[in-house]
Amino acid sequence: MAFLYILYSGKLNKYYVGSYINMERRLYEHNIGHSKFTSLGIPWQLVYKEEYATAAEARMRELKVKRMKSRKYIEDLIVKGRASRF
Repeated sequence: MAFLYILYSGKLNKYYVGSYINMERRLYEHNIGHSKFTSLGIPWQLVYKEEYATAAEARMRELKVKRMKSRKYIEDLIVKGRASRF
């Protein structure tokens, strides 16, 4: 399994979109400063994820979300994801 994920940093008031196979490990890496880009926003909170059968599918979805270059698009995904849980 692979995941598209969206993290939120309250410190920066920014979202980060990524994809990875081991979601828990990747979130941990973001929160210990493993990535220079995300180290400024610690702590990061997982606010959205989608599950895919392959890493390639998750990566394609990640690129699609990033190409939108829209905070509103990301926030709409998060809201729809919360609504679908109930």
